[in-house]
Amino acid sequence: MKPALLEVMRMNRICRMVLATCLGSFILVIFYFQSMLHPVMRRNPFGVDICCRKGSRSPLQELYNPTQLELSNTAVLHQMRRDQVTDTCRANSALSRKRRVLTPSDLKHLVVDEDHELIYCYVPKVACTNWKRLMMVLTGRGKYSDPMEIPASEAHVAANLKTLNQYSIPEINHRLKSYMKFLFVREPFERLVSAYRNKFTQKYNTSFHKRYGTKIIRRQRKNATQEALRRGDDVRFEEFVAYLVDPHTQREEPFNEHWQTVHSLCHPCHIHYDLVGKYETLEEDSNYVLRLAGVGSYLKFPTYAKSTRTTDEMTTEFFQNISSEHQTQLYEVYKLDFLMFNYSVPSYLKLE
Repeated sequence: MKPALLEVMRMNRICRMVLATCLGSFILVIFYFQSMLHPVMRRNPFGVDICCRKGSRSPLQELYNPTQLELSNTAVLHQMRRDQVTDTCRANSALSRKRRVLTPSDLKHLVVDEDHELIYCYVPKVACTNWKRLMMVLTGRGKYSDPMEIPASEAHVAANLKTLNQYSIPEINHRLKSYMKFLFVREPFERLVSAYRNKFTQKYNTSFHKRYGTKIIRRQRKNATQEALRRGDDVRFEEFVAYLVDPHTQREEPFNEHWQTVHSLCHPCHIHYDLVGKYETLEEDSNYVLRLAGVGSYLKFPTYAKSTRTTDEMTTEFFQNISSEHQTQLYEVYKLDFLMFNYSVPSYLKLE
């Protein structure tokens, strides 16, 4: 019998069970998610098992069995996005599922809203500040009404939102099964340039300059001045890219969340996301989530023109001075994000 089939049979036997193995004070947790070895169900995979909010339909019910024609049409688009993720995970299983074990720390980016049965995986540099503000309104039970009245600094205080890793293992699995799980993604290199501009070209980000800038300059700049080594506040984009593709960097520690890949932050090949929103259709997709949650009539995604936003044209300019070798290596780092979320290879890339 083929090993893959044996694995499917084995996983079927432990479906909906959790195996926790204590290693000293550290616990490894195996969750049974939507395995990419299984065909993904095309309609509502939850059926009558959804734990509905009293007196209303859950977001999952409204997503998979919409009552409104407008929501029904949009649901088709999001099914296509889910299929794209599933197909990419299956086609690249060696890369996307290097391990079947997720630890609680892998779930620290998944923000939970108990009242509306939502789980949001936040991705830095993809409107996560505004979505954290929205989650604070949704979970605040009347404490907040206008998300834009919440200071950005307050939105990023960990204690203001509850994440999935704070629950017990049975509670984690119940929420993964019963709540609507969503995330927002962005063209990978545009997101990367946005992270670089925010963390390395703004003078107020001294913590990033000290933590990463000094290290990048020390490794990537020949004949660096003592001031540059001490301050770390003038990292060039070429040096940042060289740091990212350096094998030593990847062996040393995980990437910072601001430039970590989406598939490493949110684990979409292990966790079945019901909705994938895109930065390119941010307002439309965000308000769709809010309508599914039953709050769309009084809560909207904040709209304002951000003049400093990183654009595709700006990203093209930043890559002009990157060697074709480093462009190729960098694309390999973010390749799964490009494929999984249906972003084409940028026309400005000179791949070897």
